[in-house]
Amino acid sequence: MGADEAYRRLLLSGVRPHFIGYYVLVMGLQGRPWNDCKGDEKKALRQRFDAICGSLNGTVEKGRSDLEAALQFFGVIDRPGA
Repeated sequence: MGADEAYRRLLLSGVRPHFIGYYVLVMGLQGRPWNDCKGDEKKALRQRFDAICGSLNGTVEKGRSDLEAALQFFGVIDRPGA
């Protein structure tokens, strides 16, 4: 499935977007240390991360899945900070 699709699905499950988490996933799947990502490679990964997050606009609101947002709206689960 690849790192980008795996991260997209992770976001759809309700996990909040975080760039470090994304590039740690990419580096891990390549068998590299998480902090091995630097320079132009890191800039390119940032662009991919932004594209993934941008493609989910409206689907994931502030790290919430549509299901979680609906369940919170109807009071089935607590709202953040409640």
